[in-house]
Amino acid sequence: MSDPSLARRRFLLGTTAIGAGSLLVACTSNQPAETSGGNVAAGQGDNAQPGKQVTVGFSAPAADHGWIAAITKNARAQAARFSDVKLNATEGTNDVNQQIAQVETLLNNKVDVLVLLPFDGKALTAVAQQAMDAGTPVINLDRIFDSALAYRTWIGGDNYRMGVNAGNYIAQEMKKKNVSSPVIGEIAGIDSLPLTQDRSRGFKDALSRNGFAVGPRVAAAFTAESGEQVTANLLQSVPKFDALWNHDDDQGIGVMSAIEAANRKEFIMVGGAGSKNMMDRIKADNSVIKATVLYSPSMSSSAISLARLLGQNKGMSDLAEHEIPAQITTYSAVVTKENVDSYMDVAFES
Repeated sequence: MSDPSLARRRFLLGTTAIGAGSLLVACTSNQPAETSGGNVAAGQGDNAQPGKQVTVGFSAPAADHGWIAAITKNARAQAARFSDVKLNATEGTNDVNQQIAQVETLLNNKVDVLVLLPFDGKALTAVAQQAMDAGTPVINLDRIFDSALAYRTWIGGDNYRMGVNAGNYIAQEMKKKNVSSPVIGEIAGIDSLPLTQDRSRGFKDALSRNGFAVGPRVAAAFTAESGEQVTANLLQSVPKFDALWNHDDDQGIGVMSAIEAANRKEFIMVGGAGSKNMMDRIKADNSVIKATVLYSPSMSSSAISLARLLGQNKGMSDLAEHEIPAQITTYSAVVTKENVDSYMDVAFES
């Protein structure tokens, strides 16, 4: 994508007050009960062999949303896979000052590597820079810091390509049906966020290259409630659609509820992110949802694997370079009924 997003989502919900330094029980391979069901990556070659013990500090926002909940779940599951990794995970929080204090506690506890998905990338830049300056490598997960000097490696999703791939899929489907001037709607997330702007820009660009245009467009707030409300209003104002793209599958719960309540079946819909409930619907092929474009929380599993390699001074075995790359952008694959079984392992619960 052209620029990694400052924040995938900014939740406006309240948080539970906890001690800033409170840590969850460290996860090791002897604790399967807490980590079952997460996505894990299988190591290959020499990298898969146990090595130097690495303590990984982990911090993420509160699990008040399916995607964020999966981020933490996957990180724990990945850490549990390795006998040479100990995970010190903080209690998730949407309070910026609390997250800063929690990260400082992790650093005071001398973690070897820090994996950090900031609630606000700009606000957490200074403490991440502090870690880097002190010699603790930082894996910046998804929501990017203001400075590249605040992380050793960034790994996250491709918002622009999400839009491009959603647009390309819809354009192909319209051409298959010989629809020359389709009405293509868009249900975005929070419009003020760079990630939403990137997704919409990619969608518009892809449709334009195919000779189509974005039609009625509304913005929600990455919640099921907002998705239902804006979609209900949209469907009341537009009597016929040929296609819809909804940016977010968690938001899509409400979107689908509004569509079904209105008994609208004349169009196809594409989702975003890759939730299990949407993949189940795609597989069943009995509703308007025909595809979803991945923005998978499995990236946190990969982040833990990268942290382990950094802590052991290893590179990625399939690359010629000796060092872990500075940036890794995940791919926004399009999941349809033809390939959905191949992606069920990275689906998350909304």
